[in-house]
Amino acid sequence: MGLSLHFNQKIKEVKPGQSLFEYAENLGIQVPTSCRKQGKCKECLVEVEKGMEHLSSPDETEAHLRDQFRLSCRAKILSDSGEVVCHTMRRGEMQIERQSLHFTAINSSLKLEPNVVRKEGKVFIDGELIEEYTGPIYGIAMDLGTTTIVLRLINLETGELIADSSFENPQRFGGSDVMSRIHYDSENKGRLLQRTLIGYINHAIEEFPVDPNSIYEMVVVGNSTMRDIFFRLSVYTIGQNPYQSITELEMADGKRQTTSLKEKAKRLGIHINPKGNIYALPIISGHVGADTTACMLAVNLANEDRTIALMDIGTNTELIVGNKSRIFAASCPAGPAFEGGKISHGMPGLPGAIERVKIMDNGNIEIKVIGNLLAEGICGSGLVDLMSELIRSGRMNSLGRFEDEIEIILNDDAKSRVIFNESDVNELAQAKGANVAGLHIIFSNYGIRFDEIDVFYLAGGFGRHLDIESSKRIGLIPNIDNEKIVQIGNAAIEGACIALLSISRRNEMEDIVKTITHCKLETHPDFFDYFVEGCQFNPVETLSREA
Repeated sequence: MGLSLHFNQKIKEVKPGQSLFEYAENLGIQVPTSCRKQGKCKECLVEVEKGMEHLSSPDETEAHLRDQFRLSCRAKILSDSGEVVCHTMRRGEMQIERQSLHFTAINSSLKLEPNVVRKEGKVFIDGELIEEYTGPIYGIAMDLGTTTIVLRLINLETGELIADSSFENPQRFGGSDVMSRIHYDSENKGRLLQRTLIGYINHAIEEFPVDPNSIYEMVVVGNSTMRDIFFRLSVYTIGQNPYQSITELEMADGKRQTTSLKEKAKRLGIHINPKGNIYALPIISGHVGADTTACMLAVNLANEDRTIALMDIGTNTELIVGNKSRIFAASCPAGPAFEGGKISHGMPGLPGAIERVKIMDNGNIEIKVIGNLLAEGICGSGLVDLMSELIRSGRMNSLGRFEDEIEIILNDDAKSRVIFNESDVNELAQAKGANVAGLHIIFSNYGIRFDEIDVFYLAGGFGRHLDIESSKRIGLIPNIDNEKIVQIGNAAIEGACIALLSISRRNEMEDIVKTITHCKLETHPDFFDYFVEGCQFNPVETLSREA
């Protein structure tokens, strides 16, 4: 007799005595580690979804972890019966948004002029001689999201995409949203969030099919908090009014000329060429970070005559409205609900996630699961579909209350049960309310109606997979003509790639961010009213209030 261990969708009957790390090795599951089971590197994180009572108690090496997180090398199975369900931070399993034809068209005239060049067998960075080298030279573009991290390996001389990688941000043990991570990083010593993140990034780099020493630059984009934690900066000030990065404060004091960041790879512990550069695009202001800057770079906003809007929905939703003459930007503290966080059976867009939902005329619910696997949970696009269908079928009202049910059963069999209840609706309503408030305020401040926009870009991996009609029905995006809505995928990683390949476009954004108007949502007099309206599941029509 043994205990049933479910580890990254692999199942095995095991006997007590060994650690989860050791069982993972037996199952052929790679768990990130640098210290080889000593409890020092803090990288071998697992999330225990069920059966924590069958594991040894956390020791002092796990004092930094909360809730269901454990270090797999420390957690030993003690029971000889029962069930333990756990998973790593799902490295290499995320759906990757690769290069879009839309971006290719926008940036078809992009001239390759990277910051790293080779002349006569010598490599130069920023015009400075680094070393003699005759092989291919590479760079990495990285979108450092609160929930998901995406890396692209690019040949700097040809612009060719060589490889990519995507995985859950392992910092989730410090909280699922930005403010939680700020609090965690400020309260705990030892840069635990940064160290864990670096470990995962280095493992991803080591799996790329090139010599890490041939990678000479990494361009990083992300919200202000994610970016600054990565660069070992204190993020305490981002969590305190007026919510500004140290780089913003230093720039205001005349101590720096830009909010962009640059360090040598060796100092940050990134396993590329030790003399290589790590460069982060400038932030705009407050929580409007380098990912927003990258989005503007991706859609070539600096040369846009039309008035465009861009909405990148995530834990921190970024909003942009403008053209080459005038640009407004805002950040909405939406939280992780639309990325599966705080939802009963929510999960990111991984194999096993319900991504499409349809309620049939007879009341039966049809689902589509990523990878055509057994349903383990539901991701953002599935949640939007589900709420839209509940509204359409009359099973949920506009206030998010179920008419005749306690919960919605999406999958129910011996191996998997996936449900959705009113507490989940409340989480999604608040996330949507923040986004809708941001839309109203930025459009109001800009002085334009929703239906007057020329193009509405829906960005991000989540935005790429949304059903437009479902999104409009529940009021997640404005109720405008479908012809104006363009789903463009991960604009932030596209912008990072452009910054990696073009020093002139990079410098262009350094100048433009200083001219952008930052809309502070929390100080707008109508924020609360817009938020309350946005929490209801009604289509978002044009502005009801004037600026």
